[in-house]
Amino acid sequence: MEDGSGDASTRWSISRPSAAAPLAAAGSMSIRAVLDRVFSSLDGSGPLPVLSLGSGDPTASACFRPPPEAEDAVVDALRSRKHNGYSPTVGVLPARRAIASYLSSDLPYQLSPDDIYLTAGCCQAIDVMISVLAQPGSNILLPKPGFPLYEARTTFSNLEARHFNLIPDHGWEADLESVEALADENTVAMVIVNPSNPCGSVYSYDHLAKIAETARKLGIVIIADEVYDHLAFGDKPFIPMGVFADIVPVITLGSISKRWLVPGWRLGWIAMCDRNDVLKKAKVDKLIEDYINITSDPATFIQGAVPQIISNTKEDYFNKILNLLRTSADLCYGKIKETRGITCPHKPEGSMFVMVKLDLSCLDGIQDDLDFCCRLAKEKSVIVLPGSALGMKDWIRITFAMDVPTLENALERIKSFCQRHAKLEA
Repeated sequence: MEDGSGDASTRWSISRPSAAAPLAAAGSMSIRAVLDRVFSSLDGSGPLPVLSLGSGDPTASACFRPPPEAEDAVVDALRSRKHNGYSPTVGVLPARRAIASYLSSDLPYQLSPDDIYLTAGCCQAIDVMISVLAQPGSNILLPKPGFPLYEARTTFSNLEARHFNLIPDHGWEADLESVEALADENTVAMVIVNPSNPCGSVYSYDHLAKIAETARKLGIVIIADEVYDHLAFGDKPFIPMGVFADIVPVITLGSISKRWLVPGWRLGWIAMCDRNDVLKKAKVDKLIEDYINITSDPATFIQGAVPQIISNTKEDYFNKILNLLRTSADLCYGKIKETRGITCPHKPEGSMFVMVKLDLSCLDGIQDDLDFCCRLAKEKSVIVLPGSALGMKDWIRITFAMDVPTLENALERIKSFCQRHAKLEA
């Protein structure tokens, strides 16, 4: 009996290019997709080992390891055999209670476990919030440069993205005049990433207060992406946006990925900092729970380990990581200053990244940021992220969270590449 598989006249209903277009557009925006293009430029026969300054995963370097207390917590949770089943939709209560306490230590009020929703990393937290807020004809304000997952998710959800500028010469502060110009009655939220990926900036109390006042004036919610919370090693301390929740409703997104150096453990959260019950009255909490009901949960044994991870990790560990990042950031900033053809307008103060501007007038034959990155990969086996992936054409993002010898080697190769392509001065 013929099954029709070889019949050229058969029309299969799964072929729907128009339906696939939003997904294809969203997928092409991801950091992974852009870095894949850069990696494809590598010359496999080259003599140099590949050094990647492109991704935000520091765990490739032996000096960036999770605290042993966190590893012990996971082992204990797994061996307890108490965390092998399904978890509640919003996450297990002890983990939510521990995260509420952790976040409350930086706030002038106490969060309840009921304000916390556990997610599979901060990426799922972003997915949940964009999906919950998306409505026909609505828009969201995103920082430029910014983390491209927000752009990808808004594209996929048919939510219009409007971009407000971050000002390089002002420590990458938000241009609040552009925020006011962009917002209208259909604006559902604005996103703030602090400490910043990709800029390496840390916002002051005064600037955060101005952001809160602007959002209150416009009547829009703030989504505060604080996945790099406390990874601040400059003059300004980390201050959570939730401090200003009496002025504006704040939805805080975070995870254990970066501070504990365990991005693969996929444990994140959504925290409702809603002092005036604005979000609850709008039933946003119910929408979050409804959405999480149709998605997957973080692994239960990781949830079970969270209270011990948070309570047992010593302050010395966090200080050690900050010192490593500070040293690497200083090295990165200094080497960039020595290199003609690239400039850094603001020394990084937090997170693991720095934005670097290309001066194409000094570089012979380099067309744009993607061309720079692909040629750098081919000629020097160094991977950096094109700024166009972050909304900043002719910029690049460098990750400095790695051991000093490897970072120094990579930066010297970038310097050599720029020298090789330098235009002769008139």
